[in-house]
Amino acid sequence: MFTGLIREMAEVLSLKNSTLTLKAKYKPKIGDSIAVNGACLTVIRVTSDTFSVELSPETQSILAMENYRGKVHIEPAMMMGDRFEGHIVQGHVDCLGIIKSIKHNGNSTDFIISLPKEFSKYIIPKGSVTIDGVSLTVNEVLKDSFRLTIIPHTIKNTLFETYKIGSKVNLETDMFARYIYNMFQNKNDDLTWDRVDGIMASY
Repeated sequence: MFTGLIREMAEVLSLKNSTLTLKAKYKPKIGDSIAVNGACLTVIRVTSDTFSVELSPETQSILAMENYRGKVHIEPAMMMGDRFEGHIVQGHVDCLGIIKSIKHNGNSTDFIISLPKEFSKYIIPKGSVTIDGVSLTVNEVLKDSFRLTIIPHTIKNTLFETYKIGSKVNLETDMFARYIYNMFQNKNDDLTWDRVDGIMASY
């Protein structure tokens, strides 16, 4: 499990076949789980200043591999007893999102990101979404897309600074939204997120 708070920006040294080698200050151990651009991967090799993780062909077919060069986001898995901040992130990328619009609004920037229709039902107003491992709050849900409002600190310290219109990103939807939707989908075809809010408020 992860929090969606980026530990550091690691440098990609190489990507050969299924092995991604990174240079970072963080020193994992062999067998550790670490999220790289939001995808939970296993450390298979460690040197004095690098570590390598493995990406299966299936994993590579899901991820926005064009972002696995230059700098990448890394976050080690949480340990029992760690302080919990951010959101609950599994490190399981659901799909790719595409940056459709970038609009600067003084002290913040709005990003509109589209996603496949089958995953849009898991995007909730004021719920969480994880973009390349960065956990964020959904400001507005649109048809087959959603809006994020990003502060300058986040942009400066993440890959958001490099995104352009048309950029692809790894996207993990809200875990609770997925669970709740699947719990109720066969019980009531008229279920809406407003009704879910009402159900949850009654407890």
